[in-house]
Amino acid sequence: MASTTRRFAGEGRIRFPWERRGGLRSLLMLGRVGPFLVVIGVLGTIAVLGVRERHSAGVRQTRATLIGVRHAIDAFRADNGGACPSGLDKLTSYGNFKDAPTDAWGHALRFVCPAHREGEAYQLSSDGPDGEPGGLDRVE
Repeated sequence: MASTTRRFAGEGRIRFPWERRGGLRSLLMLGRVGPFLVVIGVLGTIAVLGVRERHSAGVRQTRATLIGVRHAIDAFRADNGGACPSGLDKLTSYGNFKDAPTDAWGHALRFVCPAHREGEAYQLSSDGPDGEPGGLDRVE
């Protein structure tokens, strides 16, 4: 019966097949270059996570802005017999806006009244971080 453990020459200890002389530690360290590679890997991971979180925070902020603008539009329509405002800059007295509301990336919101979709009075959306109309990253 063959044993899965081996004795290395000159050693008095039995090692498993995955326990070679250097093992995982020597593979990761690669001499003097190893610590730099580990630091670069950690910094790269932090950078990727930071970019993803910044994008997610922008989407959350834009959705909150859209909800506030929807409430302001509904209040405007209630006060004006169901008529839509001519632009979002007319909503400053109905919401907490000093100027026309923008999304988290500084782009103007898209407002269409009457809506092109059936069953909706108006459409309100953001073009997303790239600012291109109708892009895949738009926020509604």
